[in-house]
Amino acid sequence: MPIHHLILQLPFVMAAGVPASPNAPVPDVAPLSPVSGNGVSLILSYAKWGALIACGLSALISGGEMAVGQLSSRPDHADRGKRALLWSLGGVVVTAIAIPTLDTVFAAVH
Repeated sequence: MPIHHLILQLPFVMAAGVPASPNAPVPDVAPLSPVSGNGVSLILSYAKWGALIACGLSALISGGEMAVGQLSSRPDHADRGKRALLWSLGGVVVTAIAIPTLDTVFAAVH
């Protein structure tokens, strides 16, 4: 018997006090959904809040870039700020749609 088989059986031997049989039946465990744990819900909630915070910060930063571009006569900065503001507002819309969609999907899985 190779040594790795002995090492694999060692916890069972120590717990039961008897040698584990290689022909012992494997217990039939009920399948668990990978999304049923609290860890997945926690990660999703952090991701949702993180996305909303990132969109809010990018909207504030792009508004500041537009102001600096207008006040310093740099039209390229003002245009870049306007595009960034539109993209950040688009990100807010996508995030706002994704949050209830994810909640519905994961509620249906449970």
